[in-house]
Amino acid sequence: MARPAPQKPKTKHSAEVVVPIAGGSLRIHELRSRIFRNTRLVRVWLPPGYDKGGGTRYPVLYLNDGQNLFEPATAFAGVHWQVGETATRLIVEKKTRPLIIVGIDNAGKNRAREYLPYKSPDPKVPVVKGTLYPKFLKREVMPLIEGHYAVLTGPKNTGLGGSSLGGLITLYTQLAAPGMFGQLLIESPSLFVANRKILAECRKFRAWPLRVYLGMGTREVGNAEKDEKITNDARELERILLQAQLGDQWLKVRIEEGASHSEAAWAARFPEALEFLYSDI
Repeated sequence: MARPAPQKPKTKHSAEVVVPIAGGSLRIHELRSRIFRNTRLVRVWLPPGYDKGGGTRYPVLYLNDGQNLFEPATAFAGVHWQVGETATRLIVEKKTRPLIIVGIDNAGKNRAREYLPYKSPDPKVPVVKGTLYPKFLKREVMPLIEGHYAVLTGPKNTGLGGSSLGGLITLYTQLAAPGMFGQLLIESPSLFVANRKILAECRKFRAWPLRVYLGMGTREVGNAEKDEKITNDARELERILLQAQLGDQWLKVRIEEGASHSEAAWAARFPEALEFLYSDI
């Protein structure tokens, strides 16, 4: 089916800025959100050969916490996921289809507010706006990307991912807006929020995407009792997904012994996640 002509994004944004990085190329847009009433950067990684044109269109993976993905200078504690380097290597080795990866910056001090879909005493955030996040993606982020880049559309060609609270809002987005994404990358999700409400909602949900990668460490916080609960929550999510008939071809779960709740751990698992989600779709 022919892809419809790109629609002009309704969200105001600045002209793109090109940033040299290792592997592929990185372009940066400023996005002014009417939904959240704030401004953030959207970082777009393009695979090697993208600028040659030729009519090729690419699947796209959207990732939360975009600051931490491509450059150590912008990443938390100076540790980034090495997304560009990893994606380039896997594409060259033909382990992953060429794709576009979009990093959506978080809102800084308002990060938890946007990534929390439920009120919860831990973390204590007076006002939560996570229920708006699926609409933010659909109405503002995705039109920006589809209006500027040669992307394939539809859930088969569109993924979403994130870590920690970014993993929680990824999972929530699937529940709130099924059919928008076909691949989920969920790293160390904060499943404990609001007395594990997300797990209760997952038990009733059936419209899961094509593929799900779930990663977790056994030493997420460095407290034996809390780490056991966190690991058990991840195993419970795995059971829920298996009961929904997501088999080995559609679900990969990595509970990594000794891994912590850190950018370094998520970067280390990213090659496996990307290969699983985009190897042969």
